[in-house]
Amino acid sequence: MIRVAIADDHPIVFGGLQQLISATTDMAVVGHAVNRLEVLRLLSETPLDVLVLDLSIPGAQGLSLLQELVEQDEAPPIVILSMHNEGQIIQRAMKLGASAYVTKDSDPTCVLTAIRRVARGGKYIDPALMDSVASSFSHARHELLSAREEQVLRLIVSGVPIGHIAERLNLSPKTISTHKTRIMHKLDIGNNADLVKYALKHGLS
Repeated sequence: MIRVAIADDHPIVFGGLQQLISATTDMAVVGHAVNRLEVLRLLSETPLDVLVLDLSIPGAQGLSLLQELVEQDEAPPIVILSMHNEGQIIQRAMKLGASAYVTKDSDPTCVLTAIRRVARGGKYIDPALMDSVASSFSHARHELLSAREEQVLRLIVSGVPIGHIAERLNLSPKTISTHKTRIMHKLDIGNNADLVKYALKHGLS
């Protein structure tokens, strides 16, 4: 059973999502938050597999809440549910660490597909948004890295051990290892040697 939490301050949206998810046999809503503080409390107190996040909830300040959440230890995959369909916003959200992006105009089945996909470790963007996204994404894979991931990559390539990177960035070694895993996934690289080669080739050392 996929445990889903919803962060959205619009009762109609929450009610619709709750009804949609409740009609499935493989997922359940286990939490609800209507502002930034409630989201942070929810993540610290409630075991969950996927967070559905509205970027416009009170206190979110655009994408800043997303960045704050993905840098936490044990952060769940995040499905962005937004009214915005601009390619640049979608690109930025995915670069910051969102696992999926759908809009409030998306077909309801897209929301369910997104939840299932990210619960398995995958990524998802509503196909209806791809025309908007296509012109926004750079062909360079490292452009998909968040600022923190690029910082971690540069330190790894410089030969700094994971433990020392954690101390330098005031994060846990587990968080640094998670960043490294995400970096290798985004760059489609399977080992450290190829990671170093890629970084040197693209001036990321």
